Formats: sequence, C-alpha cells, structure tokens
Amino acid sequence: MKKPNTSNIYALMAALSIFLSGCASTTVNTATTVNTPPKPAIKAAEPYIENGIDKSIFAKSQEERVQFIILHYTAIDQPTSLRALSEQGVSAHYLVGDEDPIKVWQLVPENRMSYHAGLSEWKGYSRLNASSIGIEIVNQGFKDTPEGRIYFPFPQVQIDRVITLVKDISARYQIRPEYILGHSDIAPQRKSDPGPMFPWKQLADAGLIPWPQPEEVAQRMTAFELQLPDVKWFQQKLAQYGYGIPQSGVLDAATRSVLVAFQTKYRPAKFDGTPDAETAAMLDTLLANLKAK
Repeated sequence: MKKPNTSNIYALMAALSIFLSGCASTTVNTATTVNTPPKPAIKAAEPYIENGIDKSIFAKSQEERVQFIILHYTAIDQPTSLRALSEQGVSAHYLVGDEDPIKVWQLVPENRMSYHAGLSEWKGYSRLNASSIGIEIVNQGFKDTPEGRIYFPFPQVQIDRVITLVKDISARYQIRPEYILGHSDIAPQRKSDPGPMFPWKQLADAGLIPWPQPEEVAQRMTAFELQLPDVKWFQQKLAQYGYGIPQSGVLDAATRSVLVAFQTKYRPAKFDGTPDAETAAMLDTLLANLKAK
C-alpha cells in the first residue's frame, strides 16, 4: 500500500482552517440585532366607481344648491292654482292648499328648477329660481272695494302646514333664517305676495326667520324720533339687509316699494312706504342682531 502524502494532508488542513476562520468573521452578532417585522404594503382605498366615474373624493369647497325658500300666495282658488302651476309657464316646488283637510302637492322635484321667482334679487344673488325652493300658498290675495283694498286671511291650519314644510326644507338644506323670504322681498318693484295677512311672526316664533324684538325696537326708537335718518341711510341699511334698492338718496317710487315690502313683513299694521322712526328702529335692530351672530 502506498503511503499517503503527508504534505498534501497538511495543506488541506491549512486551507480548511482558513475557510472556517473566514466564515466566523461574517457571523452576525445576534445580541445587537432588532427583529423588526416587515411593514405591510399600503393598499389604496377602493374607489367608488359609477358609470366609469370615480366618486371617492369630495371637494371641501361646496354647499347645497338650494339657498333660499320663497313664499308666495296664488291669488286664485285651489283648483285654478293647481292647473296654473302644473300646466302653464309658471310652477312651484310645492303648493299648499286651503281646503279642509289641508293638502300639500309637490309639483317639481327639489333637485329641479321651478319657475316661481322671476326677475329677483337678494344680497347680491339674482335670478333666484336656480337656487331656491318655491312654495305657493292658495290664497285669494286681495280685492279692491269702494272702502279700500281688502286682504284675505290665511287659515291657521294652512299656516301650520306651511311652517312644518318650511322647517323640513330648511333643516335638510341648512338654509339661513334671513334667506327664508317672501316674493315681495326679492321682487319688491312688481310683487306684493304673500301680503300683509301672512303671519311672518309665527315663522319667527318657530325659529325660522329673524324678528325685531319689540323691546330692542323701543330702545332704538327714542333716538330715531329725535333725529330721523335721511333717505340715503334707509337705502343703505335696506341694501345691507338684502333688498335690491337704488342708492340715489331720493325717496323715489322704487325706494317706497322696498319700504312697503319691509313694512308689510315686519309691521303689517302700517305699510305706506314712509321712512319713519319705527321702521328705522326695526331695520337697525335686525341688522345689529345679524352682525352679532
């Protein structure tokens, strides 16, 4: 038997020693290792797709289309009101009847525009058909007699239904109280409805519209009785409140029409279009309360 080559054995053992030494130098020091679990992959939210349009993102700068509620009277009876508002060139979202039991019709969906306001303006907004809900109330309006003009009252049960309807709409669209208006507010040069018999105070008591509280009006009246503001003051204040009114400083027909609209709403006992101390005090009170909010 041939003896093994001892020199080769020694060379092999030396190489193995070098290899093992190299492996030892790359050993990880487990005492200083932090075992961090792998982060899960970020998964994007599933987009809401409808008809190929992604609707998952909503802009912050937006609000309801409906900003106003406008109240009218029809000046005709219930059957004629229904025909006129459903078959002719005028319309409203709702019609509140006057026959017992009181019935309410929705004639136009709220997401569609009805033709009830016409040429109109409030606080710089114009053509309010596009941004309002129109409510027509069956009422004959007025008739002229040899003794003067007579206005027709609204049955209380009818007013109760109107208040319920306005509450519902204003709550759903978060409508500001000063944006619940009459046709005469937004078109004072050509419209007088819902007229002096409409009980706006009941809407105020229901928390729906602003109202000049008598004690505040009385406090301001003393100063206005001593010194009545000029016509320009009335024009400026009425414009601040929301009315479209000329700023001429002249008590012209247009200014008187706006004063009539304001007085009809807040002082129906006397609405002659004359700028007086009580009108000034009511207007000043309303503006002060709006600024305080």
